Amino acid sequence: MADLILTAATIITMDDDAPRAQAVAVSGDTIVAVGSLDDCRAALPGADVIDTGAAALAPGFVEPHGHPLISGVATQAPARSIAPWDAPTWADVQEVFAHSLATTDAETPLWFAGFDALLHGHPAPKVDELDKIFGDRITVVTDNSGHGVYFNSALIKHYGWDVNPPVDPVAAHFGRNADGSLNGQGFELPVVTAVAVPLMAKMGDPLLSAAHYYALMSRGGYTSTSDMTYDPKFAGGYEALAAAPSCPLRVSMWEMSLTDTYSDPTTFTAGESWLTKAGVKLWTDGSPWVGNIAISFPYLDTEATRTAGIDPATAGGAQSMNYTREQLDAIVDHAAPKGWQMAFHANGDLALDLALDTYEDALNRHGLLGTDHRWRLEHCGAGTREHFDRAARLGVHVSLAPFQYYYWGELLDGSMFDSEHGARWQAFADAVASGACVSLHNDGSVSPPTPVINIATAVTRRTRKGNVHRPEQSISLDQAWRAQTIDAARTLRREHLIGSIAPGKLADFVELTADPWTVQPAALIDSVGVAGTWLGGQRIDLDEFLGAVGGSDNTEHVHLAERKAKGCC
Repeated sequence: MADLILTAATIITMDDDAPRAQAVAVSGDTIVAVGSLDDCRAALPGADVIDTGAAALAPGFVEPHGHPLISGVATQAPARSIAPWDAPTWADVQEVFAHSLATTDAETPLWFAGFDALLHGHPAPKVDELDKIFGDRITVVTDNSGHGVYFNSALIKHYGWDVNPPVDPVAAHFGRNADGSLNGQGFELPVVTAVAVPLMAKMGDPLLSAAHYYALMSRGGYTSTSDMTYDPKFAGGYEALAAAPSCPLRVSMWEMSLTDTYSDPTTFTAGESWLTKAGVKLWTDGSPWVGNIAISFPYLDTEATRTAGIDPATAGGAQSMNYTREQLDAIVDHAAPKGWQMAFHANGDLALDLALDTYEDALNRHGLLGTDHRWRLEHCGAGTREHFDRAARLGVHVSLAPFQYYYWGELLDGSMFDSEHGARWQAFADAVASGACVSLHNDGSVSPPTPVINIATAVTRRTRKGNVHRPEQSISLDQAWRAQTIDAARTLRREHLIGSIAPGKLADFVELTADPWTVQPAALIDSVGVAGTWLGGQRIDLDEFLGAVGGSDNTEHVHLAERKAKGCC
């Protein structure tokens, strides 16, 4: 690779020692100098000077909580997205259904990803409704949360479940009619898997679908991401994607505690700068949008919750915990002595209490309190200042989910929960003020990979509809940008490689169409676009990447399609 000097109208480094620069010098895949053009020429005499044309060159965005491979397999063609940002209303969803029926082979199963009863304003479909739409076409609709699946009679008959209905797996259940027959609904991952897995291998090239999701993340400005539901069966797919020319993403893995190997070390042939296993992931509770998060306050009885099938008498509460304290202790005690980072999904306040109780006792038990362990809390929708203060005191990192507020903000405040709890959902200011290391994430495919929207949401507290709830929970642009770059890199234990533009780090950049610090906060989403990304000193060519993956023999990766139902938390 030739030595290069890159320039832009301004370079935003996220390096406290030199926050702005004129040029950056790159040798191989590494930054060797940052500063004036003369400084960079002195560091690399004779290097080609390339004007990127960007209004601002910044460190590539870092996604600290994602699911890139399975998000691709689950949402990209031949699956069809009906997520609320692609099909906002139930009428739009029906149009996608009709188009798919008219344009696909009659023998091919149909897969629709992203249904959301709250945002679509329509009850989760059951077998009778799906039969009227799809007839004898085998059809699956997955919930955007990843916690629900809906299917028709053709699928039930295809599996023989009309004659021999399946029993409910542990920690999951099928919806049933009064006579015990299936009603076309299922909830939680074991049931989603049972419905989806047998169809997946018939749904096209899973590796190419994953590559398209990589490209989607790159177009949003991401250069590094994470897989928070890693399974060793994904390793071959990740290796193949990393080996493709112009691969746009580096990936850090957190292996699910559901596997038999979650505490085992893993080495990738692509090298640690591209692929690395960092820790262990588990879920203390579920999703706000299907009513199974562990909260001390009730869901409201409103038209929105009734439509979504959320019963305030049974939704939420401690019964929504996915693990007992004893089970959590056993998992942590197995992983902690081997140095793994723990990452606990926790949305409700009771789930956060359980996670922090488990962490505090385990950190003391294993002599890790006061060390740089960087254990993690994920999402933290109902998190309070007390939760964040406790996390900071324990050295626990906090990864927040701005998309929860951006897309569901109006529903959270007054339709799902009372304003005391719903309006302050995703309390950015409390988290940052606690002193904990705070990052922002998209949790793809639960939301689109849009880091600029994450940042704008944290800065303005504006929802997608333009409304503001609890503006005092907003943070500064610098704090939000750090949470999507250098602080996200710290959470991944990768700040020595990525997250800022400084000598010795990998040359991973995003080209922006405007300098965010010159734009009014309310205009960030419309004004700051992504013109391209660089990885290791090379500008990413997504056509080259997708062409290489699509032109390769991916038969050895067919098994990935059998895992995609297990991806979304």
